[in-house]
Amino acid sequence: MTLTPHLSFNGQCEAAFRFYECCLGGRIVTMLTWGESPMATQGPPEIEHKILHATLMIGDSMLAGSDVPPGQYQKPQGCHVLIGIDDPLKGESMFNALAENGTVQMPFQKTFWATGFGVLTDRFGVSWEINCEQAATQA
Repeated sequence: MTLTPHLSFNGQCEAAFRFYECCLGGRIVTMLTWGESPMATQGPPEIEHKILHATLMIGDSMLAGSDVPPGQYQKPQGCHVLIGIDDPLKGESMFNALAENGTVQMPFQKTFWATGFGVLTDRFGVSWEINCEQAATQA
């Protein structure tokens, strides 16, 4: 079984995934538009060049996304995409990249559970948590 976050966008999926590809060091595997799909005639004409399905591989993890038809977008609420990473320098670099033109809720910093942790909402309205857990101590 796998668990894959799927993000919905209001016409900005391609730009968001290209941004995430750069920020997170991933690789876009799929970028299918509505017009290129078998569903081309099922959507309104204005979404022909918008994304029906995108996937981004980041290590062994996948992030999926799509643009929703006009009038159906709902701003994400009550959840974050959590990135767990061992290297706090890489974590801080990812945090700063994602935060560009976004909003930082909690700056990336050391906490009682992590060598680095931060929360932000990126320029596309997606909320992220970057977490670099501390190594377990021996008793």
